[in-house]
Amino acid sequence: MINNAQSEMITERIKKIVRDVPDFPKKGIIFKDITPLLADNATFTETIKCMAAKYKGCGITKVLGIEARGFILAAPIAMELGAGIIPVRKKGKLPYKTISETYALEYGEDTLQMHEDAVRKGEKVLIVDDVLATGGTAKAVVALVEKLGGKVEGIAMLIELEFLNGRKKLAGHDVFSLIKY
Repeated sequence: MINNAQSEMITERIKKIVRDVPDFPKKGIIFKDITPLLADNATFTETIKCMAAKYKGCGITKVLGIEARGFILAAPIAMELGAGIIPVRKKGKLPYKTISETYALEYGEDTLQMHEDAVRKGEKVLIVDDVLATGGTAKAVVALVEKLGGKVEGIAMLIELEFLNGRKKLAGHDVFSLIKY
């Protein structure tokens, strides 16, 4: 089990590794690039253990990774928890029968999908992604899980951009973020 002091040390190391990329994907946005973290085996391993530790013993049966960086985090977290992994993808990317959820973006909308047999009624699901920004994507994924009768046990994010208030859209759910900006 990881204690608070260890978690704080890992968090500080991650903050030093994550790279800010100004004006990406558009002017005025500072993109949090996690690729240097992914390339640092020791810190990435500790990051996964730290994120998974909060959910050990919760009976998680599926870890749901949101396209695309969420996949990278969700797979090793699922292994740590002894759970299966479910990919949630943008519309038209999954080969089998799907369910969909459309959500609002800053300009327009987008649709996420997962296989209709990905979650069984009553299964405990952990949703994982790299960044919690406005919360729209995570809220759409919560809706997908609930459509299939699954129970969202938690929403785990590597990074939370607190100034965007994404947590508000996820009220009533356990939201965990390792790093907050």
